[in-house]
Amino acid sequence: MSGSSLDGLDIAHVELEEVRGEWGYNLLHAACIPYPAEWMERLQKAPQMSVPDFLRLHTAYGRYMGQLVNNFIDEHGLRHQVHFIASHGHTAFHEPANHTSFQLGDGASLAAVTGFPVINDLRALDIAYSGQGAPIVPIGDKLLFGDNDYMLNIGGIANITVRHNGTMLAFDICPANQVLNTLAERTGKTMDEGGAMAANGSLLNDILSELNDGNYYKLPAPKSLSNEAARELVFPKLLQSAHSNEDLLHTAVAHIASQVAEAVKHYPHGREKATMLITGGGAFNNHMVNVIEQALTPYNVDVFVPRPDVIKYKEAIVMALIGTLRWREDVNVLSSVTGAVKDSCGGALWVV
Repeated sequence: MSGSSLDGLDIAHVELEEVRGEWGYNLLHAACIPYPAEWMERLQKAPQMSVPDFLRLHTAYGRYMGQLVNNFIDEHGLRHQVHFIASHGHTAFHEPANHTSFQLGDGASLAAVTGFPVINDLRALDIAYSGQGAPIVPIGDKLLFGDNDYMLNIGGIANITVRHNGTMLAFDICPANQVLNTLAERTGKTMDEGGAMAANGSLLNDILSELNDGNYYKLPAPKSLSNEAARELVFPKLLQSAHSNEDLLHTAVAHIASQVAEAVKHYPHGREKATMLITGGGAFNNHMVNVIEQALTPYNVDVFVPRPDVIKYKEAIVMALIGTLRWREDVNVLSSVTGAVKDSCGGALWVV
């Protein structure tokens, strides 16, 4: 899969086991293959392309993914160990209000290049059932990481899964790493490693108030953010400011933490003590994790950061699970999360 932060293509070799309804996983091999500048630019420009150019990119990206998967399989000697490929691809357009979302990466091309069955287009059926199609990870939160009360993923966009009144709820919280990375790039870095620059900054209270006043935050769940909507929500207030990058990074982190706390406040756990699992690239930002932990102190929530491979590849692990559930023709997208009219078993299957 490829996330909104565009750091690369995540590939994971995952073994899944189900015994009497209890699921477990084993992450056998994994890698994040960084995008060359050319591919990063093409994926960034995808929403503005003409229809013919967009379709050419869709096919080319499917073949490109296939080549990277083949390299991964050959590097680890997996040619006779792979059952099928589950591919999320890269979200290039997301407009659930009009029953539309599009993940780049043609499944037929991926199947043709690799020679393996492919399951892709994982969001489409939920969107057709009037759902948000996002977040898509909560089925994995339920079946693989369900020991936690809250499951926060901090990628380009931060999203959260909540156990609430016996069901699973989830929604996109706010823009996250795509904002922090863009600010860091102004200093010639690809990211604010460990949150060091943000930690040295000061809080800009006026800008924080403006950020927290975004219309999206007033909407009830289920809700989701496209990459474009996420940028429109916070980028103008930050990128058009004359303040130092350190102060802007510090304030952006405070904004993310305050929105995480608002989510917990809106969906209280009702227990003496609760736990929040944090994954995604943001889990490596020590400063941000500490700020989130402080913001959650009034709500009696302890933060838990898992081992590095789970942080990096949790979403890829869940894509393997979603593909497996589709293979078995079991539910793999939860309507309680997306707002769809019913649960669904989503994904197109390409058999070679």
